[in-house]
Amino acid sequence: MPQLRQIAAVLTILLCMALPARAVTLLRDADIEHALSRLARPVLTAAGLPASSIQVMVIDDHTYNAFIVDNRHIFIHSGLLLKLTSAAQLQSVIAHEAAHIANGHIARRMQNARAANTLAGLGMALAAAAAVSSGNSSAASGIGLGMAGSAQRVFLGHTRAEESAADTSGLRYMVSAGIPPQAFLEVLDIFRGQDMLAENRQDPYARTHPLSRDRLRAIKALSAGLTDHTKPNPDAEYWFARAQGKLSAYERASSWTLRRAAKSLTPDIQVMREAVAYHRKPDTARAIASADRLVAMRPKDAFAHDLRGQILLESRKAQAAVAATKTAASLAPDNALVLGGYGRALLAAGQAKNAQQVLEKAHRKDANDPHLLRDLAMAYAQTGQTGLASVVTAERYALIGRPKDALIHAKRAEGLLPRGSAPWLRAQDVISASEAAVKQRN
Repeated sequence: MPQLRQIAAVLTILLCMALPARAVTLLRDADIEHALSRLARPVLTAAGLPASSIQVMVIDDHTYNAFIVDNRHIFIHSGLLLKLTSAAQLQSVIAHEAAHIANGHIARRMQNARAANTLAGLGMALAAAAAVSSGNSSAASGIGLGMAGSAQRVFLGHTRAEESAADTSGLRYMVSAGIPPQAFLEVLDIFRGQDMLAENRQDPYARTHPLSRDRLRAIKALSAGLTDHTKPNPDAEYWFARAQGKLSAYERASSWTLRRAAKSLTPDIQVMREAVAYHRKPDTARAIASADRLVAMRPKDAFAHDLRGQILLESRKAQAAVAATKTAASLAPDNALVLGGYGRALLAAGQAKNAQQVLEKAHRKDANDPHLLRDLAMAYAQTGQTGLASVVTAERYALIGRPKDALIHAKRAEGLLPRGSAPWLRAQDVISASEAAVKQRN
């Protein structure tokens, strides 16, 4: 069954004392991430944070949660994104997490994690090794997503003082950005009464963001005291509906989507949802027809062409997919996910050399995508560059928490690459981290 393209960024951390690891899967889609970035930008700007350097990403989890693990990413569970009913509600979640970044709370949690020796080094070391070996420190970002029980509370949890500070800051960011503060109270209503439930019945957000009655009263008082000059924001509602509509089209049954698509906010969102639903049925003819309608409605929309290219590629129409994804890449030349789709289509069409060039460009912009690394390794292999194929494969296994496989391919690369070259040094980094991880696991 077709899934969100670019799935499988599975980042794992093992806990000490033989606690089980929990893998976390990121849902990567250029359209959804673009929509989230547009919704986040006014909030991050109001917080004094660099909007272009902070990415909002979706985790494949039906429960309700949002959190940070560094100062460059905000993670939102797919379940929460589908539960919310307005752009303002989503922006209130982003504002609250942005406040934790702006107020420096992540630094405390990193210190607590080290002091408590809660996190073992496997996922962190391997992600860091990939960052070093790729020459891009962003490869290490987003680690620390997989953890369980008490460790999750230590690393993701906030103190009441931090929550109070984030409440105050987040609400002020919202007002400054023209977002109604009432939306934050609407989100908190989802979790009302969670503190009275047994922990195993609480949503993760309630465990990591404790919601006491005193805190709720304080938020209501603070919200009432803020001057609300906000106005309806059709642009924000459009991008919220588009992100939620596309996510639901992939996450829900096709029949569910097709019954509800006509109620979409705009006709193009309706057609987009229908294209995804028909593709997943699968009904190739209707999926392609819907994708054709979508690009006719939005000819300058890179993500419409990207979706059409994905549908064509997964329908084994490689040459047509190349044309569609090339158009998408020309409209969004700096988007790594769009470039990755173009490179993948070129590979399928037997144009490995051209694919290599496009995929290398995508990799320079996002070194933290295992799917992209897989495609780049294939391009190297098909052009006879087996050493580079091996080192990139080693980095991919490192990122997804498979140190034994990473070690095998890194050692193979070590024997194939010129000693002392940059790719050879990348292989050495993966070997060192993987050997340490295997030893620790055993």
